[in-house]
Amino acid sequence: MNKFKFSLATYSVVMLILISVENVSAQLTEGQSIDRIVAIVGKEIILESDIQSNIALLVQQSKDINPNDAKVRQKVLDALINERLVITKAIEDSVTASDEEITQQLDYTIQGLVQSYGSEKRIEELYGMSLAKIKRDYRDEIRKRILWEKIRQQKFGAIKVSAREVEEFFTQFRDSIPPIPPQAELAHIVKFVQASTSQKDETLKLAQKIRDSILRGADFVEFVKRYSGDGGSASAGGELGWVDKGKLVPEYEKAAYALVTGETSQPIETPFGYHLIQTIDKRKDAVQTRHILFKIGRSADDNERAKTELAALKVRIDKGEKFEDMAKKYSEEKETQGFGGLMGAIELSRIPAELKNVIEKLPDGGVSDPLPYMSDPTKPAYHLIQRKKFIPEHKPTLEQDSKKIEQIANVYKQNKEFDDWVQVLRTTVYWEIK
Repeated sequence: MNKFKFSLATYSVVMLILISVENVSAQLTEGQSIDRIVAIVGKEIILESDIQSNIALLVQQSKDINPNDAKVRQKVLDALINERLVITKAIEDSVTASDEEITQQLDYTIQGLVQSYGSEKRIEELYGMSLAKIKRDYRDEIRKRILWEKIRQQKFGAIKVSAREVEEFFTQFRDSIPPIPPQAELAHIVKFVQASTSQKDETLKLAQKIRDSILRGADFVEFVKRYSGDGGSASAGGELGWVDKGKLVPEYEKAAYALVTGETSQPIETPFGYHLIQTIDKRKDAVQTRHILFKIGRSADDNERAKTELAALKVRIDKGEKFEDMAKKYSEEKETQGFGGLMGAIELSRIPAELKNVIEKLPDGGVSDPLPYMSDPTKPAYHLIQRKKFIPEHKPTLEQDSKKIEQIANVYKQNKEFDDWVQVLRTTVYWEIK
């Protein structure tokens, strides 16, 4: 039977996800050194502790792995060397990670840990340090992860498989491709919750009032702590760090470049709300700012208005009008509107429990009542969901699952070419085992 797998090198960066030193140390053999330099790759070093922490993570993922197996150690070391080779090449090719990108990735990682462990306090207990210290200590690892992902995407992200390659992949690996889990083909009609004029006016007045206080000498950072709705930057006094031109929303960026250093803007409206912006420094191609975000609240009446509009559409659908026609005419989500609201076939295991329960109870062709929908944090919404059809778990076939097989084949091809490229780096970039 043919088998296919993705290389250890491909997932090496994933293994750098935050692991507490205490957890790793607990799994080390007593007396084992954890600070010896094992290898040098370009200007990067690999420590014994790097190897042991990665082995510890593998053991957490599979109890069948023997942490004292020399072959496991060698595979981990090879993966770390390959990872450092990629990072070294990324730096040589002038690939960079901005402060904003690093902060966003850190916040995303912390959010994932919160979901896994239940609370920020629990994470701090496990790591034995505050979240602020975790973020400071792991910024460099996150920077490396971003460099690794960027250069891989730049060099291999555009690789696509042909129809013939999909067929060949399926013929070769059909016995190794896991069953396709239960799915539901879904469509929806989306209505965004629009803030009333009074809500916007109240938010704008507050922003203007705070600006007046700042102009009279009040501390900008103090108002950030009290009022800013941007949790990611609030702990840093509203600072976003250096951001390259084109990376900020247009309204914000235009105002930031127009300001004199230290000047506070008028309230600037963006999809996130109203901002008061101070430009700290600027260059031709980047700007450093701090801001206070005043989110525009949606009232209970605003929510009810969106739900009432959707409920009226459901009545019309129940009376015989086509869901697809209603979606094309009334849905406010551009990405799916033109396709009659079609979202495609979605694995039930990937759907939040509450929504999954609703979908499982619907018959094929059935339509839900209005439900909360949040694909964009700046746009709260409600939607009607139609379960077009339920697809039970089954062995994959080209006829029924061509898109899924194409995705798997595409990832396989990208990984293979990436691994071949890494082997070339082993012959062109300096590295040695000490």
